[in-house]
Amino acid sequence: MHSAPSVSYPVGRSRFLARVQGSLWLLGAATVAAWCAQVDTLGWRQALALASLVFAGTLAWQSWRRMPVGGLHWDGQQWFWTDAGEPSAVALELHLDWQRYMLLSCQSPGAALRWCWVEQASQPQRWRDLRRAVYSPARAHAEPDVVLLSEP
Repeated sequence: MHSAPSVSYPVGRSRFLARVQGSLWLLGAATVAAWCAQVDTLGWRQALALASLVFAGTLAWQSWRRMPVGGLHWDGQQWFWTDAGEPSAVALELHLDWQRYMLLSCQSPGAALRWCWVEQASQPQRWRDLRRAVYSPARAHAEPDVVLLSEP
């Protein structure tokens, strides 16, 4: 069995996630606007809904702006996260796979968990290599012993 090829893939702020969050926020805004238009006088419930809408939009914007920017590198054995500093070894886990978009988490020893949306549009020519590497099991540094069974 062959291992997945080594691959480096850029990770940045996801346009897909921005579109999803923006669409959901607009749907919420349209719902609150329709509700406010139907009532005779605006009360504390509508004010709370409007404040919640502003709060949710602010949280979505801040979470998108704080998304990690860097790169993932698979060397055939292990994953590495690269940003402005030195590459660090990470444990990578796949959470969602939507063919053109994947939600991954990267955990470095002693560091906070990073949530990364990777998109095919970031580097289409390397997308299949990245997918192969994500689904490839990380190998141990020592090869397991092989036991051959002989027939009696």
